[in-house]
Amino acid sequence: MQKVRKRKSYEIDMCHGPLLGKILLFSVPLILSGVLQLLFNAADVVVVGRFAGSRSLAAVGSTSSLINLLVNVFIGLSVGANVLIARYYGGGQDREVEETVHTAMLLSFISGFFLCILGAALAKPLLELMGTPGDVLDKSVLYMRIYFLGMPALLLYNFGSSILRAIGDTQRPLYYLSAAGVINVVLNLFFVISLQMDVAGVALATVLSQCVSASCIVWCLMKSEGSFRFYPKRMRIHKDKLLRIARIGIPAGMQGAIFSVSNVLIQSSVNSFGSVAMAGNTAASNIEGFVYTAMNAMHQTAVSFTSQNLGGKQYGRITKVLAECLVIVMVIGLVMGNGAWFFGRHILGIYSSDAEVVSYGMLRLSVICTTYCLCGMMDTMVGSIRGLGYSVMPMIVSLLGACGFRILWIFTVFRWNRSLLTLYISYPVSWAITFAAHVVCYIVVRKHIKKVLERV
Repeated sequence: MQKVRKRKSYEIDMCHGPLLGKILLFSVPLILSGVLQLLFNAADVVVVGRFAGSRSLAAVGSTSSLINLLVNVFIGLSVGANVLIARYYGGGQDREVEETVHTAMLLSFISGFFLCILGAALAKPLLELMGTPGDVLDKSVLYMRIYFLGMPALLLYNFGSSILRAIGDTQRPLYYLSAAGVINVVLNLFFVISLQMDVAGVALATVLSQCVSASCIVWCLMKSEGSFRFYPKRMRIHKDKLLRIARIGIPAGMQGAIFSVSNVLIQSSVNSFGSVAMAGNTAASNIEGFVYTAMNAMHQTAVSFTSQNLGGKQYGRITKVLAECLVIVMVIGLVMGNGAWFFGRHILGIYSSDAEVVSYGMLRLSVICTTYCLCGMMDTMVGSIRGLGYSVMPMIVSLLGACGFRILWIFTVFRWNRSLLTLYISYPVSWAITFAAHVVCYIVVRKHIKKVLERV
């Protein structure tokens, strides 16, 4: 009995009682976890910008969209694991939960090593393809190759935390990231300032801190009680669970990759304006990341709450979950996004003392941060649809509404009026179009599910 009570202290009952308090209880640790995850990157960027110079800053920034492109497909698989485990857990199917957990952990381990090799092999040719300037290319390649050494740890952490999120535990991943975040900052300062390791130092610090967070999450799952406990010796691929994870996770990952493709094209366009513009874009992107991460917590909340309520047959709560998540994410986006723009010059000054870099950064913040709530609402819609088990549909919509539109914009509007302002405007326009399309998709999916239930 005592073990059950301890376990329950970390869990949230998503299927019964008032929703708002539970959504906030679930999402606030997620927001804080996301912010800490970003501090890894922010510490990299701040330290390298202040102590290694603008070229090193540009080198680190030029890799972000490419890293996301390669990683997102595999991170998407963790979303598939989250949806499946939450559904089984909400329905009280303990054996199914156990099999899914051990399939997911082995999958994360294999995927991590594959990414490690892939990133090292493709770093230079892909960065060259993106048009990375020659004065930062070598540093970008070095940073990226070292960074990808941490892929096994990164995926272990992401899959492990997705398992905990599925049962309502967002607190312990926060604790582990807190420890890893402190270690990352300390190592950044030591490697770059004391050892003069430049971009290699910040990449190595990130890898080591990722190993810490991964070790903590694995230890947590091994010491947990219940159907989601992890036993390394029981790791094996259960074919039916793998297929279900893939059915949800691959489209989710492809959606992330699709967004990354458009971001790679935009990064390539930014690169054409030179290393100073790249540095300003990098600093602004890092600031935006904090806003995005806070909003993305509502996407993850919508996924877990929707999946559990679907598994628990609490169908009437699903639309309520979406409505409350949309209101919360809109408030987060408006307050944090406009706050980031308002205090932008002061914050950008932390990243770089170069006035030109700050000006380039402010241009990006003025367009993207002020409209960022649209992106959050779009992602929350996707979370709800994905939680219902529909993953291909939002992928196709994102392909057309985000990636397709931005590519079209680059080759038409941007070509006619070649400026950074024109480039950045493509973001809010694509968010608005894609959000509207996802609303239509949700209505269609809910009607389909209702018809299926009526037949049953």
